[in-house]
Amino acid sequence: MDALPKSRLLQFVERAMVLARRAVPRYSTRYSRKRFTLRQHVVLLCLKVKKTTTYRDLVDELIEMPRIRDAVDLDSIPAPSTLCKVFDRLEMAVWRVLLNVSLSEMPLNGVTGIDASGFERAYASTHYTKRTNLTIQQLKTTLLVDTAINAVLDIHVTTTRTHDTQIAPQVVKRNADSIEVLTGDKGYDDQTLRQLTRKHGIRPLIKHREFSSLQKAWNARLDSDLYHRRNMNETVNTAIKQKYGAFVRSRRWWKQFRELVIKCVVHNIEQTLT
Repeated sequence: MDALPKSRLLQFVERAMVLARRAVPRYSTRYSRKRFTLRQHVVLLCLKVKKTTTYRDLVDELIEMPRIRDAVDLDSIPAPSTLCKVFDRLEMAVWRVLLNVSLSEMPLNGVTGIDASGFERAYASTHYTKRTNLTIQQLKTTLLVDTAINAVLDIHVTTTRTHDTQIAPQVVKRNADSIEVLTGDKGYDDQTLRQLTRKHGIRPLIKHREFSSLQKAWNARLDSDLYHRRNMNETVNTAIKQKYGAFVRSRRWWKQFRELVIKCVVHNIEQTLT
């Protein structure tokens, strides 16, 4: 009898497990109860985000998913509260490492785009929001995307109205070795940012705000083919929101930040399966 073909979900879990083995220690401490590994927990948290479900529903579905359990080496299924506590306990550094590792086998080309978007801090329907005059504060989320395969290189999240030109230098410094060309819209029009990129050997393709004929001429001289690769950043932002939700479920800001990083990790894993 022929073996059943692997579903996309099973491929996702297997890939996530490979990355978790590279990025995460087996146990958090030597005093761990060792019933479940940290790697298993990380994969299950990624699976929760991919399926846009709750801890309780994920655990319920795992009961009927033997191939998924085998891929994660689960002899038993953790309680929803266990996964919730693991998410609280895992530091942002773990997810940042996993994000970096998720890029390890991708054919990146160094032509990157930077752009910001907003994620709702609570979920509410548009009808309810309008009817109650409710204003939901958004998280400002800046993604650095490699346009070769639309992979997320880095993410910056803030609850404030920090200007794009103040966020971009932090992102560039963290990822200078992975960037050859940086594309950005007029929101990133800042000479200090351009000087920083050139200092790191990066070619800036950032449009100028047009207040004079000279600035219009500068924009006309931009490499249009490369500059329009910036649109891939908007594509990635839209894809993440459509697949994994345009909102975060967590109530505390530091959990919300982690949740958004996991969305990016899940997106990168999905990109390796295309």
